[in-house]
Amino acid sequence: MTATPEHALPIRLNVDDSDSPSDVVDALFLGRFAAGEQPFSHSSTIDRVKPGATLLPPGARVLRAARDDDRSATLAEGDGWTLLVSRWNRGADITVTAVSSELAEHVHRQATDGVQDEPEPQPENVTMGFWYVSPRRGPHRTTRQISAGTWDEVRPNYTAPVAKAMDRLMKVTPDDIAGRLLLLHGPPGTGKTSALRTLARSWRDWCQVDCVLDPERLFNDVGYLMDIAIGEDEGTAKERWRLLLLEDCDELIRGEARHAAGQALSRLLNLTDGLLGQGRNVLVGVTTNEDLERLHPAVVRPGRCLARIEVGPLTRDEAVSWLGTEEEVGREGATLAELYALRRGTVPASVPSQHDGADAGLYL
Repeated sequence: MTATPEHALPIRLNVDDSDSPSDVVDALFLGRFAAGEQPFSHSSTIDRVKPGATLLPPGARVLRAARDDDRSATLAEGDGWTLLVSRWNRGADITVTAVSSELAEHVHRQATDGVQDEPEPQPENVTMGFWYVSPRRGPHRTTRQISAGTWDEVRPNYTAPVAKAMDRLMKVTPDDIAGRLLLLHGPPGTGKTSALRTLARSWRDWCQVDCVLDPERLFNDVGYLMDIAIGEDEGTAKERWRLLLLEDCDELIRGEARHAAGQALSRLLNLTDGLLGQGRNVLVGVTTNEDLERLHPAVVRPGRCLARIEVGPLTRDEAVSWLGTEEEVGREGATLAELYALRRGTVPASVPSQHDGADAGLYL
């Protein structure tokens, strides 16, 4: 007769007030696997679970159920198998242990078949991944559908030299890739992030775009870096490229980064054209507010960058054309963020009023 999960634990479990009921459920789940009664396991993560899905196969007997503020855990069993469901927000981790590999996969399939919530595809949406280190689950990737305009729609948001450079970038195909680093630099509010969203839409047929939410940790944690750079999602076509986006990485790539960031800069460079990046279809996109002169020379050396674009404000004529009026546009032009603020009627403090009698431009 199979022992209950609590009796199958081969070690004594000490619990104190820092442990939650969900932690106890997690520990009980390991009992039969650790004792060798169910030596096979199968697991997966689902980012968006359909509302109402229980993630329990037919005939499952629930042994424990716990709910904390940020997650819930359910322990269930059947003949020859045990299942743990950990849920958070719309996502879930599902793990099955069983007396055979085939049974573990079969029960896992019964629990997860058809539960992935697939939103109705919209032409203006693009799937983007988001990487971060979870305190509970380590390096983790989740996906979201984000809206992104076509390049023709957003092209007027950029000054002429930037738009011309972006024209070439939006049309890049895998056959055109000559460098692995994409660098967008310039003042805040000029539309660097908006350009990357549009780039994700333009490249979606051949490139998966992932945004790293904690880039400062990525290049200081070798395990995290290997999970992202080397690991592939199950079923991902080998010829499909990935673009890792690192936003506002000023400290990582400025001139003194070698001293300040230690090995982080070296690992970034190694990912773009060193041993770490060999044989992997990985591009790295970096945005920064730094001037080009302040960036580390190793980052901007010839041959490393697929594109290196300085995204600046629109000229006065371009800003007037974008806004449809010249009344509140200074002679220095305006950034995209300032133009949107003017259109909404929330005039930034840096934009002079026509009643001020000042002609000092946007930045005072």
